[in-house]
Amino acid sequence: MPSSAEHAAALNRYRNVCVIGAGVIGSSWAALFLAHGLNVVINDPQPGIEATVKDALIRIAPTLLKLGLPHEGLERNLRFEPDLARAVAGVDLVQENGPEKPEWKQQLWARIEAAVPKHALLLSSSSARPATEQAKEMRDASRLLVGHPFNPPHLIPLVEVVPGERTDAEATADAVAFYEALGKVPRVLKKEIQGFVANRLQRAIMREACFLVQEGVVTVDELDDIVTSSIGLRWAVNGPFSSFHMGGGPNGLEPFFQHLGKNMAASFKVIPQVDLDEALQRRIIDQAAASFGKTPIPRMERDRDDTQVALLHVLAARNGRNGA
Repeated sequence: MPSSAEHAAALNRYRNVCVIGAGVIGSSWAALFLAHGLNVVINDPQPGIEATVKDALIRIAPTLLKLGLPHEGLERNLRFEPDLARAVAGVDLVQENGPEKPEWKQQLWARIEAAVPKHALLLSSSSARPATEQAKEMRDASRLLVGHPFNPPHLIPLVEVVPGERTDAEATADAVAFYEALGKVPRVLKKEIQGFVANRLQRAIMREACFLVQEGVVTVDELDDIVTSSIGLRWAVNGPFSSFHMGGGPNGLEPFFQHLGKNMAASFKVIPQVDLDEALQRRIIDQAAASFGKTPIPRMERDRDDTQVALLHVLAARNGRNGA
């Protein structure tokens, strides 16, 4: 595990950061960067973006406090620059959070390449577009890779680090060191794949959840309760493989697969396909509105953040590391 001195060195190396796109993800990244003392410039053409970001910082500040991070005076190191070339000039790192449109990202990175310092690390929060695709219009894509967070990035530890075909190994290592210095849990994917890892898992669960609601097995509210009272709680402590390893008894996964492998393999072949048509979407929306949909989103977010911070502290103590 890297030392605190190594973390400090990684942050000093990337002291000046440009956040492109300041929606939910971008504002969350900005808050985390600012809490770690980085200088942040935001590039986003949306009207009223300054007020939007400042409101987000106010909402996020209590969570930063609970995480043990600085939470006051964050705006001192924040500025806004609508001109892209001026925004990236002189920065050490770019964290892009724009639309999931390949042509848009390709043109964006080509423009950034022409204006950013050669040493700058170029990171995309994309959940769908691999770095190889994004780098199509770049001459030198050696410093471009995906750093995909799980929302919201100021709170959830995971960052999927996904290099492209032209990404240097050094840039990948630099990205890992940077995210670790922020208290994140970066995991490098060994190959590019559509949707990466966490979202593919989430998609598989969501597909089955929609099917169960479609078939009238459970309501939306009941399904959420089932997840949070079972696999959600279990997987916060152990992932699926280590959980099933314990389920196999003293000898772990081998007897587990011996006893259940054939049935599991057969079940994989009959996983239902779901037509998420307008009717099913409306059923899910209406059921949600009749249940947790009555609670204002800001209140739900506060409850989520407070509970997840408490869980992160428990897991950190269990794993012998400080913070999230």
